[in-house]
Amino acid sequence: MQGIMTKTQKKRAFAPQYVSPKQLVLEGFETPFERALDKTNRWVVLSHLIPWDEICSLYYKSVKQSATGRPALNPRIVLGSLIIKHLCNLDDREAVDSISENVYMQYFLGYSSFTSEAPFDASLFVEFRKRLGIDAVNSMNEKIVELKAKLSSQSDTDNSSNEDQGEQPPNKGKIIFDATACPQDIAYPTDLNLLNDSREKSEQLIDLLYDSGLHQTKPRTYRKIARKRYLRTAQKKNKTRKEIRKAVRVQLAYLKRNLSSINILLDSYSSIPLKAQELKYLMVIQTLYNQQQQMYDAKTHSIEDRIVSIHQPHVRPIVRGKSQAKVEFGSKIHVSLIDGISFLDELSWDAFNEGGHLMAYVYKYFVRFGFYPKELLADKIYCTRENRASLKLLNIKLIAKPLGRPPAVSIHLSSGERNPIEGKFGQAKTGYGLNRIKARLRGTSETWIACIILVLNLVKLAGVALPCLIDKLMNSFSAKYSFVRLMKITDDYFSQLLYSSKLLNRNLI
Repeated sequence: MQGIMTKTQKKRAFAPQYVSPKQLVLEGFETPFERALDKTNRWVVLSHLIPWDEICSLYYKSVKQSATGRPALNPRIVLGSLIIKHLCNLDDREAVDSISENVYMQYFLGYSSFTSEAPFDASLFVEFRKRLGIDAVNSMNEKIVELKAKLSSQSDTDNSSNEDQGEQPPNKGKIIFDATACPQDIAYPTDLNLLNDSREKSEQLIDLLYDSGLHQTKPRTYRKIARKRYLRTAQKKNKTRKEIRKAVRVQLAYLKRNLSSINILLDSYSSIPLKAQELKYLMVIQTLYNQQQQMYDAKTHSIEDRIVSIHQPHVRPIVRGKSQAKVEFGSKIHVSLIDGISFLDELSWDAFNEGGHLMAYVYKYFVRFGFYPKELLADKIYCTRENRASLKLLNIKLIAKPLGRPPAVSIHLSSGERNPIEGKFGQAKTGYGLNRIKARLRGTSETWIACIILVLNLVKLAGVALPCLIDKLMNSFSAKYSFVRLMKITDDYFSQLLYSSKLLNRNLI
């Protein structure tokens, strides 16, 4: 049967069902896969650190499950893959390949045996980020910290008497506030480049809308001439302001002509024939043209809600005043640091003054733990007179640069007290990719950032958990072995533990 072509079947990835890690296993009946693994490996430590049952239940609440069709992926595989991706700072394809090659990563995902097959296609990472969202990831982060970091389990018996009397519990803890920008992976925006990109996209829309049966002649776009005029200025190493302004005026004229042609072509249709993404591009291009025309007429380079990328119109310029980059293009986040644990308080694509939201962040601390912080470390932008008065009413000690002359005050902010949160930002940006968010959609970018904050806390908690294994080993062997034998076993175990901790991260604590 040479003329008959056989239809190839697409092989589906193996999808194991979720099994609770709390399920009891009889001693001696563990799988060989579990027996041969090193207990001090970072993925083994993290697998026992994460409350999988609780976060999987949060996953089921945020993601709708269908009763028909192929069973959905194991939520532990979905969430664990996102953690692996950001913890190792891998792209989507490399993360899937690493999982299929690493036995410890598969154990972390809940596999009962090693398999060389990929857990899923790399393109599903985008769907994971879409379905989860920033709220679900933040809820998982709070749940992990609540159950494993023991931040909220502080002497409930001491607070019971105050709660019975209806009194507010005393302030406890120390919190550090700061904000930073998360730059998106976009080209540096200039007026000339943005207009050229918009012109080329408008030409593609004209090609899609033109129908020889509805329209007599196709509108002229002069795309070759417009491209040459753009390159004549863009390829110059040194460009004067006059040359740039003239090139912008030329591209504005070409873009205006194309937008008029698109409106004429649309009038011939009874309904808009464009798809949702193409219609979105048309609206973004029209808005960008209006903004650029206003800035050209006013001879300025700033405007409210300025579009800096036609592919990611939600991105906004964030002025930070740093020496290397005074303006960054992306989102702005506010983070609270409590005992080395990071909490994502706010994420906004528009620049905001974090000093005006100080009391809202303090109230979030009260919602998390049931009491206000005792001390608060903040930058100068938070220390307005209104904020100082509000914190004083709540008996919160503000550790910051005081008002008045230096000899007239007794409390000074020592240098280096706010270094922990700056170090967290450095760790997230250099180690986990917070300085270059490669997701393109608004929702997926927010999930990306929330996952990095989650990974920061997992690394911190794992660094605390590893020394706890040493204490457990000392207690278990102290009654069975002599002191010399105990020191030798502990020394060997500590060397393996130190090697595992180096693999985990350079900045565990």
